[in-house]
Amino acid sequence: MRKFKTSNLIIKTILGILILTFTMYTMAFAQETSTPSIHIELGENNSPQKVSVLIQILLVLTLLSLAPSILIMMTSFTRLCVVFSLLRHAIGTQQMPPNQLLIGLSLFLTFFIMTPVFKDINKNALSPYLENKISQKEALQRAAEPIRKFMFKHTRKSDLALFLNISKQRKPKNQSEVGTLTLIPAFVISELKTAFEIGFILYIPFLMIDMLVASVLLSMGMMMLPPFMISLPFKLILFVLVDGWHLIVGSLVRGFM
Repeated sequence: MRKFKTSNLIIKTILGILILTFTMYTMAFAQETSTPSIHIELGENNSPQKVSVLIQILLVLTLLSLAPSILIMMTSFTRLCVVFSLLRHAIGTQQMPPNQLLIGLSLFLTFFIMTPVFKDINKNALSPYLENKISQKEALQRAAEPIRKFMFKHTRKSDLALFLNISKQRKPKNQSEVGTLTLIPAFVISELKTAFEIGFILYIPFLMIDMLVASVLLSMGMMMLPPFMISLPFKLILFVLVDGWHLIVGSLVRGFM
């Protein structure tokens, strides 16, 4: 019993020394390191150069915050993401593939499709601007031209005319007279219409399988068995046999070329 008490006393003593040492070390470290102070001052600034720099920083931060919207609205991302979502619902797998995988696939396919546009922007706008050959305004104008050309190529005339009529603009003589703010929504609804048309075509074979399975189950008197449980394996094997991902992704990419 004495040995047990002695060992407990030794353990408690060692723990106390360790705790005391750690406490003293943290207190010393806290005294050595000072907390940085941040001062925010609001006042008049009479230097036009500083004001210009602040405005440029605000514009850059604004563009960074709008980057996801720009990626979605002005590229092929909309069509790809909607088609993949409709395909998943057509097959009947509600959560497979997951949303993160579909968005990631759509994102990388978007970069692949938009590579010629990005190369054009880098060659004619970004590189000359970084080399101080052109001004910032001219760089923005040059960067917008390839994107506008891409959107014009995949925008229906009826959708463009819709927003021109809503904004009460006169009929433009050429594409340069169409504003970018008018072009973007016309491009988006054109992409949505195209995506829904592709989704309808994708639904047809899987809908036929559902109807066939439901008819067979009904004729066999198995009305309590959900047709979804029986048709899902057949839809999956059909999609695999025809190499569905190869056909769909290939068709989508070629549609933008």
